[in-house]
This record gives sequence, structure tokens and C-alpha cells, in this order.
Amino acid sequence: MCRIAGIIAKNRQADTLYPSVKAMCDAQMTGGPDDEGVYYNRELGICLGNRRLSLLDLSSAGHQPMSAADEKVWITYNGEVYNFQEIRKELEFLGHFFRSGTDTEVILKSYLQWGVESFAKFNGMFAFALADLNLNKIFLVRDSVGIKPLYYGIDNQNLYFNSEVKAFKYSGVSWTENPDWQLLLLAFGHIPEPYTTLANVFELPKGSYLTWCLAGQTFDIKKYRSFKFSQNLINSREEAKELIRENLHAAVKRHLISDAPSGVFLSGGIDSSILSLLAAKGGNKINTLSLIFNDENLSETKYQNLIAKAIDSNHAYELISEDYFHLNLGKVVDAYDMPGSDGINLWFVSKFAKDSGIKAVQSGVGGDELFGGYPSFLRAAKVLNLNKVPAPLLSLAKYLPDDRMKRLEWMKLDSGIALYLTLRGIFNISDIAVILGLSTKEVSDKMSSFRFEPYLTNLQPDTAAHNIEFNLYMQNQLLKDSDYMSMKHGVELRVPFLDQEFLEAVFRINPKLLFSPEGLPKQLLIDSFKHILPEPIWNRSRMGFSFPLQRWLSNSEPVKQGLAKESVGRKMFAEFKNGKLHWSKIWVYFLSKSFKA
Repeated sequence: MCRIAGIIAKNRQADTLYPSVKAMCDAQMTGGPDDEGVYYNRELGICLGNRRLSLLDLSSAGHQPMSAADEKVWITYNGEVYNFQEIRKELEFLGHFFRSGTDTEVILKSYLQWGVESFAKFNGMFAFALADLNLNKIFLVRDSVGIKPLYYGIDNQNLYFNSEVKAFKYSGVSWTENPDWQLLLLAFGHIPEPYTTLANVFELPKGSYLTWCLAGQTFDIKKYRSFKFSQNLINSREEAKELIRENLHAAVKRHLISDAPSGVFLSGGIDSSILSLLAAKGGNKINTLSLIFNDENLSETKYQNLIAKAIDSNHAYELISEDYFHLNLGKVVDAYDMPGSDGINLWFVSKFAKDSGIKAVQSGVGGDELFGGYPSFLRAAKVLNLNKVPAPLLSLAKYLPDDRMKRLEWMKLDSGIALYLTLRGIFNISDIAVILGLSTKEVSDKMSSFRFEPYLTNLQPDTAAHNIEFNLYMQNQLLKDSDYMSMKHGVELRVPFLDQEFLEAVFRINPKLLFSPEGLPKQLLIDSFKHILPEPIWNRSRMGFSFPLQRWLSNSEPVKQGLAKESVGRKMFAEFKNGKLHWSKIWVYFLSKSFKA
């Protein structure tokens, strides 16, 4: 796991490339604290940088950027390819030799053997840049789920890329701030792809690769993999359960591969408990990490201890007090690469992992999105019917007393994002207009003008919730925040539920089985592991991995002062103190005013 950076520039003074790439790498040092390297080709205007977090082959043989084919092909790589050992055996059979035990070298040799078709062979989370000097082409490649970030920008026909948006400020180019980032943040609670806080810096779509031609300084982007439900769906519940059991167990086993200490984040919920139980089946004693609070309403200690005792893990927990929270809140804000309404809890648990000597941890991200764990799976089909309601009537939703009902105002937009914003949006159209000093028409027009991935078009009732949760909420909120906060502490967060082979298996199952409204949320997942999952874990109310933020943020002096700068903020904070606003609104408003793009 690493951080990467690079500049491909013919229209720039050659001597400036190396120091700029070095500076971009240094800005991302916490995500790659173990090693650094820069490859510089002055003649071609190619400069690739890397900051390394060592997890496989901890020796100097894993140094990056790495080359092959007599230094005609170079790579700077961030991530993990979990099936690299199988691919390596195939390549060795074909006559390739290896100098290291890294997956980085496997990617290089795979490209030499199969070209761009090799990208679809990799099961993992990754973002890499590959320079082929024989073809005079540069490839930027991102994993099929979009677990690892990869941002690119073009200025004066020169290509720039980074693992973090913040690193672009060290590129030697004055990038313009995206004038709409606050609008996006206030609506979504995050900056959705492909947009960023910078106007001309974009996220490379998941499962895609960008080809940059050195000769003409032109590029195109192609998809190499996407996930969609099979034409021949599994309708047998027993067959589906067996498929889930076998493939998730295999995914967890793959994600345990590491030459550095690893563990599992154990919240006490269904997803993390299943991962811990499966990880322990490997025979070795595993590490489990938990956070606890003095707040009994949020305490999951008894559930965490139940699993830890059942598998006899090396269990460690940390008590997060309100004083400790306030002491570190400024560091949490600084850790955001782009602002978001989530991620606070991940900062603390990642810090705990680092302090415990753990460099790789498994997380349950993806379980809710794949198996219907959110209320949206019960509401989406009903909300979709509001498309038939005239827009003037939907505009009246702003007058409704319930804050959630006010979000129905979003359904007047002729856009796939309307469903998401109605179910998960932070502020409604009218509130955003007041905060930003715009008219409601300006807000609506701007939101309708944004262009997102085509998966948000033609939403179908039976899969609409899965579509927006998997491709918007998880993609832009959970995975982004997980990456920022874990890598800020030099910790790699692994997500077995998003293993490529496991996803291919899940997408073969009929959505009516996956998202059944009958029984408990995630009923199919629960039934698949009832033979090992203790009943107290699944037969209880959903909690989620939550901090007592409603109370703690109301006592935060920096947040209070941040909101006090404007009358709308002062009014909002007063309503928050009186229990009339959810903490997420306060946090997002605070970040919209304090975050420096």
C-alpha cells in the first residue's frame, strides 16, 4: 500500500518535474512512511513518484517506482492484488522470472504478457501508473470497485496525477478551486465522483484506465470491468447461501495475506463479527481491535467480547472519552483530503491500530450495501413513485415539519441523484439556497447540470437502493473516508466484502433474495452464517459504528465558533443544541465553511 504521484509534461521546463513530483510525494508521506522513490525521464518528460507502506516483501526488493523489460516499462503502484500468487504461478509457467515477492512485480510482468487486458485479471484494491516507453504511452489504472483513489488533472496539455487531491497544490500549477464543491458537500455530505474540490482535477472512474499518448499529448478513458446482475440469476436460497459462505471465506483468507501485522476491526455488528469468525478459521490467532465508550446507549462491548472470546483473539480495545475526542478533533479535520460527513470514527480506530502496531486491518464496508442493511432498501421503491408528482407540489415539501420529509423537495429534479438526495441528502434545496445565498432555482439548475456515472440513470425499483448505496454512498462516502483516515496513520484498510470474486458471486444472486423486505435487514447474509454467528449478534436492533457525536459536537468550541461567523450558522447551532438538528448537518456546514480546498 502506497501513495503515488506523477507528471507527464512536454510543455514544461524539464528541471521542474522532479522537485514537483518529490513535493507531491512528500505531501502524502503519512500514507507511505516506509520508503520513497522517483523515476525521472528528462527526454520524454516523464516523472513518477512513490511513497511506500510495506506490507508484502518488506525488503528493498519492493522499492518503487519499479521497472521491467530492461527499464522500458515502469510502474508506481498503490494497493494490494490479492490473487497475485496465482497470477505469478501462471506467469512463471509462461517463462517469467521474479526478483521480489511483491504483487507490484506481478502487475508489471502481467502487463508485459497480456497488455491492457491484464488489468481485468487483478482481484484487489489498487491505483497505479504504468509507463510503457516502447509504446510511448502512460496508463493510469483504478480497481474495479474504486476502493483506492486516483485523481488526474490536465494543464497546458500536461498530465498530473496523485492519490490525494491536496497533493496537487505542490505540483507547480495553480489549480482553480471548484466553485461548486460547497454545494455538492451540503447536498450529498461528500464530493461525489468524478468531481473534486478543484475545478480541473477529476477522479478516474472505477474499473477504468486512462491512456495518455506522449506523441499527441491526448488521452482517452476506457472501462475494463463493471459489476451488474447476471442474466442467469440464482433463485435458490440454499444455493445462494452456499455461494456466499464459500466465496466470503475465500475472500477473507486472501485479505489476510501480509508480511506485516494485521487484524480485524471488530465493532460487534454482523459484518465485522462474520469477518472475525472467518479470519480465525485460518488456524492462526488473529488480532481484533475495538473502540468503546462510556455511553451505554452506544456501547457494544458485550457483543465485541462475545466474538473475541469465541475465537480467542488477541483482542485490544480503547476507551474514547469526550476529552480525548475534543483533543484530536482538529487532527481529524486536517486528515480529510476532501470534506465529508463521515470518517471521524475511522480516524480514531485507525490511530488505535497504528498505536497497537497493526499495519493492515479488515473492515466490514460493503456488507450493508450488498445485502440490504439500510432503511433505504425498504423506502426506495416508494420514493421513486414520487417522480409522477408535479414539481410545484414537491417544492411544498420545504414547509413540512419533519426534516427528513423536507428532502422530498429533491424529487423534483429530473436526475438519478434525486432518489439519493431524498433518502440520504444532508440539506434540502431551500436550505442550501439560504446557506449559499442562491435562489432555489439556481441550486436546482446547478444540481441538474452535474454529470455522474450512467449507473444513476433508469433506476429500477428492485435494485434502486442497491444502486445508489453501492455506487454513491459507499463509493464516495465510506471508501473515501476509509482511505483518508486509515492512510493518515499509515494503516491499510482491507474490505473483503468488496473482493472481486466475492462480488461476482453476489451479483449472480436474484436481488429479491439479496434485498428481501421480509425478516431482518441482511437476512440472507445472516442465514448464510447462522451456523457460526451467535444469535445475540444478529437478533438485535441495528446500531452501526457510532460515536456520541450529537452530544460531543454540541460541546465543541471550534465547531461552535465556526458556526458563529454567520447568522445562519448561529441559528443552526442553537437548533442543534436544542436537539432539533442531526449532528451531520452541523458537521457538514462546519466543514463547508472551514475546509481549505
